[in-house]
Amino acid sequence: MHWFTLLFLAMLVLATGVEIYLAWRHLRHVAAHRGTVPAAFVQRISLDDHQKAADYTQAKTRHAIVQLVYGALLVYAWTIGGGLGLLDQTWRNIGLGPLMTGVGFLVSAFFIIGLLELPLTLFQTFHLEQRFGFNRTPPKLFILDLLKSSLLTMLIGVPLAAAILWLMGNAGTLWWLWAWGVWFGFSLLMMWAFPAFIAPLFNKFTPLEAGELQQRIQALLQRCGFTSNGIFVMDGSRRSAHGNAYFTGVGNKKRIVFFDTLINSLNADEIEAVLAHELGHFRRHHVRKRMITMAIVSLLGLGVLGWLSSQLWFYNGLGVTQPSTHAALLLFLIAAPIFTFFTRPLMAHTLRRHEFEADDFAAEQSDARHLIDALVKLYQENASTLTPDSWYSAFHDSHPPAPVRIAHLSARISNQRATEGVA
Repeated sequence: MHWFTLLFLAMLVLATGVEIYLAWRHLRHVAAHRGTVPAAFVQRISLDDHQKAADYTQAKTRHAIVQLVYGALLVYAWTIGGGLGLLDQTWRNIGLGPLMTGVGFLVSAFFIIGLLELPLTLFQTFHLEQRFGFNRTPPKLFILDLLKSSLLTMLIGVPLAAAILWLMGNAGTLWWLWAWGVWFGFSLLMMWAFPAFIAPLFNKFTPLEAGELQQRIQALLQRCGFTSNGIFVMDGSRRSAHGNAYFTGVGNKKRIVFFDTLINSLNADEIEAVLAHELGHFRRHHVRKRMITMAIVSLLGLGVLGWLSSQLWFYNGLGVTQPSTHAALLLFLIAAPIFTFFTRPLMAHTLRRHEFEADDFAAEQSDARHLIDALVKLYQENASTLTPDSWYSAFHDSHPPAPVRIAHLSARISNQRATEGVA
């Protein structure tokens, strides 16, 4: 067996094994604490709600294990099993030019991947989420969303893929620099276009009604120096009972979005605190930092791809006998997450630090007690576990665990009271 085949197979087994072990730890930890509400939440979360969150978390984790094993088998089948090699040869036999062959290869590969993953998505939406009362997506809307997203992927993805493949084949040895410029420019374009043109294709965005809440939000925006293209309520309840809030877009297309489920479950003080947290990401330059990180990572990744695409062992080790730009691109997209698996805790740690910083900003701009109240309500309504396993959380959670986050805010309140007492 080829040495790179052995290395890839070892990394695939190792990454999948670690993921399953972490999920097993998570299942055990949540089950062990299912019978008792954590002390910090005992006055706020009922035992029934706590146990519902535990059961929901365990069901999602078991489903994730199935996805892990299924995904690993698909990766094996596509690469070492010869799936991509067979698909590549099929397109070569049609007799199109290199560019059209490459685009057809990529489009068909992603189409097949989507079909193979569809059963798990259907199970999660119409069984798991339905079982716990979160799914509100009727089958007709699910199909319509699927058709819309597929069409958008074709309209946006095909020209992008064609541009990248053309550069790989015609821009010389430094093609990856040009490709990076195209990719980064495309990412910025999507950040600008998504809130104004793409998101409205799937959801209805209604301007927040005039009144006390709008006035408070406008005053908060003014204090924070944030200008937006509007404050909108999204009809998230059409698809799910989960609630959230976010701001999106760049430049003059920035907009603030509340899920209608969140608007209906929180009071004005709590909504203001949640928005202050989201604005904390803006004021602490988290969006800019993440964009810079994305730019650096994508540049390094394309640089590595530029080197790998000229190495015969890269293709042969992953089940492809004839080197090509399109095969190199897809093989890299499949292999990169496996070889970078152990960097995930670092990225998750950075995101959790950003959440702490945004919470601190919210505590400065609003009452931290209101943010705690809002978070507890969101944990309760979203059935988020209050007792995640620490190792599992380190790999998977972009937000601090609930007890840690609440303790952080509570400590700020205590410190503030002590400072005011001294003063």
